[in-house]
Amino acid sequence: MILERMAIRPRLWATLWLALPCVLEAHDIPNDVTVQAFVKPAGDRLSLLVRVPLMAMRDIDFPKRGPGYLDLDRAEPYLRDAATLWVSDAIQLYEGDALLPKPHVADARASLQSDRSFSSYEQALAHVTGPRLPKNTEVVWNQSLLDVLFEYPIHSDRSDFSIRLKFDTLALRVVTVLRFLPPTGVVRAFEFTDDPGLVRLDPRWHQAALRFVELGFGHILDGTDHLLFLFCLVIPFRRFRGLIPIVTAFTVAHSITLIASAYNLAPDALWFPPLIETLIAASIVYMALENIVGGATVGRRWMIAFGFGLVHGFGFSFALRQTLQFAGSHMLTSLLSFNVGVELGQLLVLLLLIPLLEALFRFAVAERIGTIILSAIVAHTAWHWMTERWERLRQFPIQWPAIDAALLASVFRWLMLLVGVAGLLWLIFTWLRQRAPRRAEVGSND
Repeated sequence: MILERMAIRPRLWATLWLALPCVLEAHDIPNDVTVQAFVKPAGDRLSLLVRVPLMAMRDIDFPKRGPGYLDLDRAEPYLRDAATLWVSDAIQLYEGDALLPKPHVADARASLQSDRSFSSYEQALAHVTGPRLPKNTEVVWNQSLLDVLFEYPIHSDRSDFSIRLKFDTLALRVVTVLRFLPPTGVVRAFEFTDDPGLVRLDPRWHQAALRFVELGFGHILDGTDHLLFLFCLVIPFRRFRGLIPIVTAFTVAHSITLIASAYNLAPDALWFPPLIETLIAASIVYMALENIVGGATVGRRWMIAFGFGLVHGFGFSFALRQTLQFAGSHMLTSLLSFNVGVELGQLLVLLLLIPLLEALFRFAVAERIGTIILSAIVAHTAWHWMTERWERLRQFPIQWPAIDAALLASVFRWLMLLVGVAGLLWLIFTWLRQRAPRRAEVGSND
């Protein structure tokens, strides 16, 4: 008996060892998953079509047959459970400000990876409500798709709808492709990664404006290179009156290129983003070196801030590429709101930096020495950024556009716009400088 047990034990361990990879594989988290969804309100019902890879449903033991084929004859209740646990429980749909109740699973079925019915809402709906796969179809369970039709009760298909999809637990990286089909017929397409928060499917202008003010405010506080550039601007001029023309020129300039880029007036070549990133680092180096050399004046610096602001505006546009889809039909409003958020962030930075620099130069170090030390540190950091980004830029072959009438016309329009804006700023700042002595005279006479 003892010998028999000793003989059985190695076989048992060998069986467990061979089965272990299968157990671990069943609980592995996929690296990348793509979810497709359609949202269509109609009358008093909202239909939500969702397609999710079945391999993302990790805690459900789907019935199988043969060498890992999905047993379609017994799979339907498991598919409905997966639709509830992994899909509908991760969705929050709102009508106005009211959270809609849990949906009814109208249909759920497995589909082949080769199925292309989710290219449009009509095809997807016909597929999900149409004939199922034959019971004898040989489809590997972790290479199939789960297609679900959810139905929500609503008050009106003209309401404002918003959605939050918490699909980030399905995989390490989840890309959601969502299309909203309102009764107006204007289809709104979204594509985002992981959990983007609450997405308003057809936002009002004030909702879009608020979202983009928050985005602009957060972007300026997270953008280290923009903060260092602003820091270099502040060091020699620690008075709000002296900073107003400089910051205004920078704001107007980056607003021009930001809006132009959003309306597809900027180059779309692969080399353009690394070029802009390199130029942003170079702008910081230049401003820091100018602080070290000394002699910076308001009249000179506002023009330099305007020129570099054009470059930074393209940098801001890169941050907006994935978020402009949330603007709905209010693109210009959203762009201006983003700029407002950026300016609010800059104002907060100035309110913090100016008193700190004043205290530093008054109690710790002389102003000139402190300016040189701080600017040298910034220049050293930005120089490393510039060289690293230059190396990355060199990997892209730059193909210059053909010089033709269309290109010359575009360049001429840009030059006319820049000259006009620069001239307007020059007139404003000249008028402000002329008014300053008059105010001083009036003050002295009083």
